[in-house]
Amino acid sequence: MKIQQIRNACLRIEYAGQIFLTDPWLAPKDSMGTIRQHGFSAYSDAEADTPMPMTELPLPVEEVLKGVDACLVTHVHPDHIDMAPDGTVGAPLDKSVPVFVQSAEDRAVLEKSGFADVAVLSADSSFKGVRLVKTPGRHGVITPCGPSCGVVFQHPSEKTLYLAGDTVWFPGVEEALGRFRPGVVVLNACGAHLVEHGRLIMDDEEACRVRNACPGAAVVLSHMDAVAHATVSRRRMRELMELRGVMGGFLMPEDGETLEL
Repeated sequence: MKIQQIRNACLRIEYAGQIFLTDPWLAPKDSMGTIRQHGFSAYSDAEADTPMPMTELPLPVEEVLKGVDACLVTHVHPDHIDMAPDGTVGAPLDKSVPVFVQSAEDRAVLEKSGFADVAVLSADSSFKGVRLVKTPGRHGVITPCGPSCGVVFQHPSEKTLYLAGDTVWFPGVEEALGRFRPGVVVLNACGAHLVEHGRLIMDDEEACRVRNACPGAAVVLSHMDAVAHATVSRRRMRELMELRGVMGGFLMPEDGETLEL
């Protein structure tokens, strides 16, 4: 498989001959606005008032979308799919390309936005021979910031891939790792946090928990350096992992970089 880090949680995944685009947040730098403008409480004025996304895409939108066979939207949040003021989503996407979502509620949002082929992930979904299994997420340590999910990819010609999605470490992640024994794990790991919900996704400590739970897997750190409420940057993650002596157990691609796994 090939995994290209685009930006934040947006990845181009080439798997068993198919190209999947995950969480396609393709908006220009600064165009989403700030955390305060979206009605959330940040821990500092700097977090609250910094426009997002904090970086530009590493390549043109047309190149990101070229050849995509299906999209995966793990949850409908403005840093996972572009949102318009009228509530519609995914303006830059080809609306004829199939999309997989976590729930009937998210499907309704995509269909209202003009997408023609929207399927709800289940315990046994599939796309052109690739099995897609929905896994649970916990999107907040205090209260969840809405529902979220992960996805397991399986095909006889590929290693099992576990895309954990926006989640902290909790028994659902531990169970997925034990059940599927993935060869590749992708973690959203910038430790983003909000006052109402606490930490929303994994940080360096919880990434190490995953590493310890599946020592034979390649662990990829994603969702880095794009949102203002992150607590761990790529640079800081590297420092912390090197202090622990474990950085060699992780892959942390730069935006635009492709991993072959």
